[in-house]
Amino acid sequence: MQSGTIVNLHIARVKGTPSDPVEAARAISAEGLEGDRSRNPRNLRQVLVMDKETLDHYGLEPGQIKENLTVTGLDLSQARQGHVFFIGDDENHVTLEVTGDCEPCQKMDALIPGLREEIFGKRGILTVVLQGGEIKVGDAIRLEP
Repeated sequence: MQSGTIVNLHIARVKGTPSDPVEAARAISAEGLEGDRSRNPRNLRQVLVMDKETLDHYGLEPGQIKENLTVTGLDLSQARQGHVFFIGDDENHVTLEVTGDCEPCQKMDALIPGLREEIFGKRGILTVVLQGGEIKVGDAIRLEP
């Protein structure tokens, strides 16, 4: 089991526009984040989790690559399909199930030439919401198989 902290939250309301930073977001079971354009029960890409350490390595700002949750203290390379993120305390937690890696698109190269190839395998983890609730900046997050 690994544990870390959520340091940034973003909602992408409209495709092609910058994500909005928020202090809290409501995760809706089997749908995604309230107000986010990826909210859809058929979508296996409801919530994107990214580590701040990788963003810092490439000189990127939180939210710049459209992640919803920016975390510290987790080695996301260990996340596998079917693993679960638990967010918040034991009594009142949100759970996200890993559906896979986020493959970098051509938009990465618009941020930094060559970034798409360089960030492959480190672009973040895609999830779906198993159990909804409120997610806040500063919440604990842990990854379990």
